[in-house]
Amino acid sequence: MRPYSHALEQLRTVGLRPTRQRLALAKLLFEGGDRHVTAEMLHAEALGSAIRVSLATVYNTLHQFTGAGLLREIVVDSSRSYFDTNNGMHHHYYFEKSGKLEDIPDDMIDVVGLPGIPQGTRLQRIDVVVRLEEA
Repeated sequence: MRPYSHALEQLRTVGLRPTRQRLALAKLLFEGGDRHVTAEMLHAEALGSAIRVSLATVYNTLHQFTGAGLLREIVVDSSRSYFDTNNGMHHHYYFEKSGKLEDIPDDMIDVVGLPGIPQGTRLQRIDVVVRLEEA
C-alpha cells in the first residue's frame, strides 16, 4: 500500500481534490487513530514532519475537512476550537488547565428535558462538553 493511499481515498470519498497540502495533512490527521487537534497543534506537527504549509492553510483545510464530514469541530471557548477525527456519537471532557480534550462515550450521558425543537428543523446531534478543573 502506498504511503498516501488511505488519505487519498478519504479525500476522494468526500469529493475533495487531493492537493499536496490536503494529502499531507490528512495523512497526519487520520493515520494515528482518533485524536483531537487544534490548528496550531497540526501546524507544528506538519512543520516537524518537514511539511511546508502555512497556519492559514491548516485552518482552511481543517474547515474544509469539517464541511466535508471528515472531522467534527469542538468549540471549547471563543478563542479555541479542536478538530476531532472521531465522527461517531460521543461527548467530551475538557480539562481547563491543560487544554486537553478527551472522549466520553455517548451512552455515558443521558440528555433529558430537551426543549421543543422549532418547526421546520430537525435535531442533528447534541454535543456535551464537561469542563473539569484540574487540581
